[in-house]
Amino acid sequence: MEWMILPYRRYAEFTGRSRRREYWMFVLFQVLVSLAIGLVFGRPTYTTGGGMMAGAMMVQGTGGLIQNLFSLVSLVPGLAVAVRRLHDQDRSGWLLLLILIPFLGWFALLVFMCLEGTRGANRFGPDPKNPTDLETF
Repeated sequence: MEWMILPYRRYAEFTGRSRRREYWMFVLFQVLVSLAIGLVFGRPTYTTGGGMMAGAMMVQGTGGLIQNLFSLVSLVPGLAVAVRRLHDQDRSGWLLLLILIPFLGWFALLVFMCLEGTRGANRFGPDPKNPTDLETF
């Protein structure tokens, strides 16, 4: 459980490195909480607005409002842990912008999040698997 909430403790820390376990446990936590909200409060329903709001979507129901609030609270920790995950592989956090490329960008980020980090210290900090490693970075 500690791995699931660790990104909330490191809320806006975009420096350093994060292990695969931290990232994927956070993702699992997001999925489990979303499922629980859906089961307890009902799934969100969306309606399109008319008139001046044509094309706009509105969330209806308690489940949708709670789900959106949870997503809003988790946005910054999710971005921070993803940046730190890329740092663990000695990659720039700016690679998160790949998500703007439909399908190929998402797939590339999925692959990056699954790859093992660099062993030893890198330019973003010490190895999170072995923080006592005294290599220079």
